Amino acid sequence: MGPRRTMDSMTSCRILLRRALAVAILTTLPVAYSQAVPTASQALQLSAFGTGTGVFTGLYGGHDAGITAGVDLSLFSLHGYHASAEVRGIYPFDKGHVDSQKSVMGGVKVDHRLARSLVYVDFLAGRGEIDYQNGGFTVGSLKYISTTTNVYSFGVGADLNVSHHFAVKADYQYQYWKTPVIPAGSVHPSVLSLGVVYRFDLNHYYKRTRQ
Repeated sequence: MGPRRTMDSMTSCRILLRRALAVAILTTLPVAYSQAVPTASQALQLSAFGTGTGVFTGLYGGHDAGITAGVDLSLFSLHGYHASAEVRGIYPFDKGHVDSQKSVMGGVKVDHRLARSLVYVDFLAGRGEIDYQNGGFTVGSLKYISTTTNVYSFGVGADLNVSHHFAVKADYQYQYWKTPVIPAGSVHPSVLSLGVVYRFDLNHYYKRTRQ
């Protein structure tokens, strides 16, 4: 009887331990889920911006003026730094006397809050078109009216907050374009922009739930 009772006791203990472990897991799952969902929803931020833009094209003193529009979608945050995916386009309405440049680019932006401002750096890549004025450029036996090429851009800027939704944007981009109309084969435009940012409140539902 002794060994049999010992085995029954061990079996009962194992059953009780398994039941206790199952109850513990089931009770912690709802808590973990309720903590995970709001955290993920808080990270989502979307903003749109529009600016007036002046471009020093880097081609024989050329310059033009236009507009820049874009959107930023946050990806993640780490130690006060926020990474976002950005898409922007530049379109000239004053094409200048030498050339004008238009482009669509996308890339990554990293920002950091300083007082009332968000300062940032970005790296963008895309496609662009150079339209040559005054009948184009003649190189050898070829005459170039326009050039379509890859564009790479490195920039810095700051968004000064004026309200929960609005900010004033100042932005500078240093770019790389290929062009066959100069011996160097490439130009490096400088792009200056000033405008406004609007932030969409995608976390409104989360705030109401928490309240």
